[in-house]
Amino acid sequence: MSQGTETGRSDGARGDAAATPAAGVNFIRTIIESELAADKFVQRRWSGRPGPGAQQLAGALDPARIRTRFPPEPNGYLHFGHAKSICLNFGLAQDYGGRCHLRFDDTNPEKEEQEYVDSIVDAVRWLGFSWQVDALDDTPGETNLYFASDYFAWMVAFAEHLIASGNAYVDSQSADEMRATRGTLTEPGQDSPFRTRSVEENMDLFKRMQRGEFADGTHVLRAKIDMASANINLRDPAIYRIRHASHHNTGERWCVYPMYTYAHPIEDALENITH
Repeated sequence: MSQGTETGRSDGARGDAAATPAAGVNFIRTIIESELAADKFVQRRWSGRPGPGAQQLAGALDPARIRTRFPPEPNGYLHFGHAKSICLNFGLAQDYGGRCHLRFDDTNPEKEEQEYVDSIVDAVRWLGFSWQVDALDDTPGETNLYFASDYFAWMVAFAEHLIASGNAYVDSQSADEMRATRGTLTEPGQDSPFRTRSVEENMDLFKRMQRGEFADGTHVLRAKIDMASANINLRDPAIYRIRHASHHNTGERWCVYPMYTYAHPIEDALENITH
């Protein structure tokens, strides 16, 4: 693979799909090509920055035919598998007239450091790819470098919506108690004794968690799904935990942090990711 400048590999991400490879190279390309042929995304709108649905719907038609993302957690240096993912995600966006976002999935303040952010940025550039797209004709340029931690206020608002709608609750069991009542692959789990807390009590506790009134591990916010689900991952998974730790991007602003499985799809939604 030839090296390039930061913007040197972005021509294909400006809407020029003339070099689209032959169909059937692999199943991912086959899916993308079939969806583009069906005009699945032609009415998709983009406000020029991440945000909820109403904000995106108020934007112009998205100049990107597709949007992919490379979303590493900045908790270490990249390895060969990361390089493969970089080439896949940036390469697909380049080949199909799209954009690829570099998004740091930084939801764990105890493991992440600015040093790793800087090294990942350097690695993506070294491989010859860019998240930056220069302006072309009447299409504004984009610098698609994002941090999940910039979305924390939205994530908290969405969690409070789940509480208000009866779909999340604050659990005060210990980690060991939660583990013991989760069940097994062949046996259902057991409801937490705190699962029937009122909406008002749950909201009050979650707001107090945000204000730092409780020690780490005292409470977690769980999605209320089904403790008897055959899929063990759907047995009321934790979506927020208390962490009194300084964050590389947000400093001391937060003392509650979202779990990866809750945060990641929200990040994709806010960034209008298609693949």
